Amino acid sequence: MKRRVVIEKVEPLSRRWARLDRYTIRYTRSDGREDVLEREVHDHGHGATVLPYDAQRGTVLLVRQFRLPAYLHDHDGFIIEACAGLLDDDDPAQCVMREAEEELGFRLANLRFMTTVYMSPGAVTERLSLFIADYDHAARIGAGGGEAHEGEDIEVLEMPFDEMRRMVQDGRIVDAKTVLLSLFLERELGLPPL
Repeated sequence: MKRRVVIEKVEPLSRRWARLDRYTIRYTRSDGREDVLEREVHDHGHGATVLPYDAQRGTVLLVRQFRLPAYLHDHDGFIIEACAGLLDDDDPAQCVMREAEEELGFRLANLRFMTTVYMSPGAVTERLSLFIADYDHAARIGAGGGEAHEGEDIEVLEMPFDEMRRMVQDGRIVDAKTVLLSLFLERELGLPPL
């Protein structure tokens, strides 16, 4: 079978915080016709995210931080989301454990892998591994808030899981990874949709 995609040219556009390249490809359509397409691809590596849950209290840990792309569109830019980070040569499980300590100030237990997804496959290479974990206040190791030298200014939020579910439903939580994790935890707990 003929290859449907042939990469003809890759032009580097940026090598700052992430890689941005313009690809010229020859693409064979499903009807056999051939197109030459240009696409820009953003690559900053792969990541992992976790939603910690305290079963005794029925609470979850989230973060709120400024996200410029949301601000540039139609949002105040302060997004409520699940703790996440880039892998930085760790495996996804190690990554979320590290990020939970840095961002949330907690050591997690009973880490459960949910799935791996492409968050925006039309332009971004990132694959994101999603986890749920347990936490309790006896495992608190610090204030959280992220790494200031990395430009992080993270507010830690603890809230009832039902409040998080309402925030997903009414649009106060708009981050895709967080919406997905909310649905995974809802399913794991056997809760009916709101």
